[in-house]
Amino acid sequence: MNAGILGIGSYVPEKKLTNYDLEQMMDTSDEWIVSRTGIKERRIASDEQDTSDLAYEAAVEALKDADVKAEELDLILVGTVTPDKSFPSVACVIQERLGAKNAAAMDISAACAGFIYGVVTAAQFVKTGTYSRILVIGAEKLTKIVNWEDRNTAVLFGDGAGAAVIGPVSEGRGILSYELGADGTGGKHLYKGGDHLVMNGREVFKFAVRQMGDSCETVLKLAGLTKEEVDFLIPHQANTRIMDAARERLQLPKEKMSVIIDRHGNTSSSSIPIALVEEYKKGNVKEDDVLVLVGFGGGLTWGAIALRFGR
Repeated sequence: MNAGILGIGSYVPEKKLTNYDLEQMMDTSDEWIVSRTGIKERRIASDEQDTSDLAYEAAVEALKDADVKAEELDLILVGTVTPDKSFPSVACVIQERLGAKNAAAMDISAACAGFIYGVVTAAQFVKTGTYSRILVIGAEKLTKIVNWEDRNTAVLFGDGAGAAVIGPVSEGRGILSYELGADGTGGKHLYKGGDHLVMNGREVFKFAVRQMGDSCETVLKLAGLTKEEVDFLIPHQANTRIMDAARERLQLPKEKMSVIIDRHGNTSSSSIPIALVEEYKKGNVKEDDVLVLVGFGGGLTWGAIALRFGR
């Protein structure tokens, strides 16, 4: 049984925080931020909004797109490192709000690779025939753990949520291959220390440039695909230089890679599904397109998926 994407949805808060706004808050500049990251602005959740509120909006849109009712869900998986509280999980909060009374629910902590981990986990249940409708969400309110006095990290992150309903799809479509990985020895380079996110940017950059490219090539090899068969690359939106390195490894032209980081910043686990939704709505992702989704995050973790889009 092939597992694939039945529907997708996303949500980002209304409030924008531009680089020019940040210039008033700390010693930085628009030119400094753009040249190093590609980010021009990011969305910021209100004080009244928490991670589950963002996740809920994305979930509703994904269920509608998939034409799946909440009570038909078997499982809800939420990738997040910024849950509302330690417990109950964001997934359980979403289960209650949706009325998904038949669904099991749990959160996945794989940082920016959380959505990839969630989709791959969901696919195993579908392929074994255990479950047929699984909601996977990547959702973060990173601004609540950002240290606004650290200009090296504060300028990078934004808030948002993206979701996908995973289930059986027609032959030839769906997930063709995947890779998940972790290197706990690198956890010291990206972690939450006290109340704030802490990152060794130089080490994370070196790791990401290598791993994003390696993972892209690995899933293509596992799927028996060539680089020429890739229609679109949807990378984790962390840094344009890291993203371009992955694109160049696949020998793809710029127009075949999703770039939303300029308007959203790094939204961790939600960045890949938000990008997928935007590219689908713009017509850049179409039925039967071969997509590569790839991300990395704290842990250190990484993951990639090659899939043929469509039901």
